[in-house]
Amino acid sequence: MALYLIANGPMPTTAAQAPVTTGTAIKTLLQIKPFNTCRIVEWGVSFDGSAAATPIKCELLDTGTVFGTVTASADADVAKLGSVEDAVASVAGLTLGVAATGYTCTSEGTITAVRMFDAQLVAPTSQYLKQFPLGREPKCIIGNAVRIRVTAGAAVNAYAYLILEV
Repeated sequence: MALYLIANGPMPTTAAQAPVTTGTAIKTLLQIKPFNTCRIVEWGVSFDGSAAATPIKCELLDTGTVFGTVTASADADVAKLGSVEDAVASVAGLTLGVAATGYTCTSEGTITAVRMFDAQLVAPTSQYLKQFPLGREPKCIIGNAVRIRVTAGAAVNAYAYLILEV
């Protein structure tokens, strides 16, 4: 098994990872579309709010075959956490594209059913991460959308990421 990290933005090079604004409506920060069996080992989100305020609703969920419209991730945006053989998203089992794996959703789609993996209320000045117990990681269904989604009372910037085992 190999591990991969994907975040809600392009892979940083000469500049830091770019945060994404939450806005005040529901927003998918990161979406994946697996074409191979994979498990979510860990996920996290952090915010750059400067004052304590109403917590932000943070969700990790499967939205079935309903995908949001996102900025497509590239192979280089999927970081291998193992050996060089695990170098690209095609090995990680992710379909890349504006209606597949990407970040900064501009249209959520009409979701009718979900599988909720985790939901938290996180302060806009804080962060949250969860490592799932071994053998109890959520399994991604091939072809379904898995999303990190937030709803904030006031817009702040956010980082979000998933670590997948393929």
